[in-house]
Amino acid sequence: MLMDALLIGILAGIAGVDLFDGLTHLHRPVVIGPLVGLILGDVKTGLFVGGSLELVWMGMVPLAGAQPPNVVIGGIIGTTFAILTHADPKIAIGIAVPFAIAVQGCITILFTIYSPMMHKCDRFIDQLNFRGIEWINYLGMVILFCFYFIVAFLPIYLGADTATALVKKSPQWLLDGLSVAGGMMPAIGFAMLMKIMIKKTYVAYFILGFLGVTYLKLPILAIALGALAIAMINFFNYNRDNSDKDKPTSSVDSMEVEDGI
Repeated sequence: MLMDALLIGILAGIAGVDLFDGLTHLHRPVVIGPLVGLILGDVKTGLFVGGSLELVWMGMVPLAGAQPPNVVIGGIIGTTFAILTHADPKIAIGIAVPFAIAVQGCITILFTIYSPMMHKCDRFIDQLNFRGIEWINYLGMVILFCFYFIVAFLPIYLGADTATALVKKSPQWLLDGLSVAGGMMPAIGFAMLMKIMIKKTYVAYFILGFLGVTYLKLPILAIALGALAIAMINFFNYNRDNSDKDKPTSSVDSMEVEDGI
């Protein structure tokens, strides 16, 4: 368990830095979930929990000072809990979100403590000391890495057996409640995303997808391929219409183009 906890801690540290500095989307649950599953020997559960958590966080975006629950720790703790305790992934989702909220509060405190370093950067600018500014940024990355490493490492190394025993001793009504809450979370996250990006011109496509899943019982891959086909049709039609507009509409127009009129 020590090696697993170390690997997951390193993964959490890298993903935590990526969340604020790398922005390669390594920190997303749909990526972290399978990686945690690979470390713990259950890629299938990791992929399922990661995909479910991705729906939860899909519509959670930072707005000004309001920060969503921490996506990195939520994804790692939720996936790890589901694999180690063999619990229903929905229960893991219900546990991951409150844990992610608590960690995001700690991140806010950490940023507040580090904020005076920005005044140090101002002085470095006056001194034209750009190397010093670089080292302040590197220091912030190191602190983030260490924070995420500790937060992910300790619960997994010290609390795996405790978490398993806790699940076994928990009353069924509590587990059922967490399962219901976890099942609702993806729907809430997707609804938040739809509220942000939905437009009247796209409603027809949403209805088609809803009909395909609900009534035709089509798998997600079929829906995705259908959406890809529609996107390609719209793309090629748009390009064709634009190219037609650029062409002369008559022989007179073509003569005018040739004469430079």
